[in-house]
Amino acid sequence: MNPTQPKRRSRLAAKIIRRPGRSIALGALTVFLAGCSLESGPENGQNALRPKGEVAEKIDNLVTPIFWVAIIIATLVLIATVYIAIRYRHRKGSEDRPKQIHGSTPFEISWTILPAVILAVVAIPTISLIFDLAEAPKDPINVTVVGKQWWWQFDYPQQEGIKQKIITANELHIPTGRDIAFDLTSCDKSLGTVDENAACSVIHSFWVPELSGKRDVVPGHRNTLTFRADNPGTYLGQCAEYCGLSHANMRFRVVAESPDDFAKWVANQQKGPAVALADAGDAENLFVKKYGCSGCHGTMDSSQSVYGPNLTHLASRTTFASGYYPLNRANLIDWIYDAPSLIPMESKECRLPPPATCVGMPSFAKDTPPGMPTMTRTEAAQLADYLLQLK
Repeated sequence: MNPTQPKRRSRLAAKIIRRPGRSIALGALTVFLAGCSLESGPENGQNALRPKGEVAEKIDNLVTPIFWVAIIIATLVLIATVYIAIRYRHRKGSEDRPKQIHGSTPFEISWTILPAVILAVVAIPTISLIFDLAEAPKDPINVTVVGKQWWWQFDYPQQEGIKQKIITANELHIPTGRDIAFDLTSCDKSLGTVDENAACSVIHSFWVPELSGKRDVVPGHRNTLTFRADNPGTYLGQCAEYCGLSHANMRFRVVAESPDDFAKWVANQQKGPAVALADAGDAENLFVKKYGCSGCHGTMDSSQSVYGPNLTHLASRTTFASGYYPLNRANLIDWIYDAPSLIPMESKECRLPPPATCVGMPSFAKDTPPGMPTMTRTEAAQLADYLLQLK
């Protein structure tokens, strides 16, 4: 150990004590810079303080007054702390052991009762809002949300206005001015060919900051959530519970549109594919036989749940890979060719037969198991061209 280190630390501590103004300014600057972001401000799409729906407004109306109460209390505590630190600081010539003051019954009663009163004032509207938000909505659109690693599946069961079940991924379409009732789960029981433990062992959290609060998506536990959007627009969602390697990339979009536009979207999603796989030429052989894409993805029926995202109407979406990349030909080719190079995945065993497990999209360009073909960029382009016709 360097014998000069304690001396250096002592000098540093002495400088901080002699120059408290500089230390406070440096600390404030550090906190300020930590809050800066290129995506900060009202346009980042995930600002919970700018609600765009009724549920988010109710939460904001609760949080705002509590925030100011907390600011007032924190300010008073800070002032009291600074006053006591200055008033009772050690002075030259004073005794090292200050005069001892024993407990004061009035003070002890006060600082016990006052926090209890403050907590009660906060608890009453909080509990009231919890019960309010838990009430079942009238005449909602029902959607089942399935959290997977690392993407979201949205199931629209048969209901008024939706004659045939619809399954899509990462882009949730909703009509404006109508409540949306969600059933949240991280298990997809319809996948009999997938190891249930692997499919249902991870907790996620469903969050659209501008429309609602967070709600955990827990294996084996049914959770519900309700919200609605007042105006058309695209609202960004995010998994808010650490769920593995690509948790930060597990995004989604809520596309709120007029009731007429939503009805048109539903009608299109209930149609068959724009291009049948049998008419896809060389892409059919690549998709089904050579690379086995059909083992994880469906392109023929938008009502079928499969291991990976249903791609029957992929080209009707604006993004892919959990909303991380814009859907265009160049991005899709790169994704098909070597997806783990774009988003981290645990996918080295994805192309091996059971009992090998798979989390994510495999790379067809590298880490290819023995005896399995390596994809060329030309083949990736053929598959991308086929998928981009599925509107």
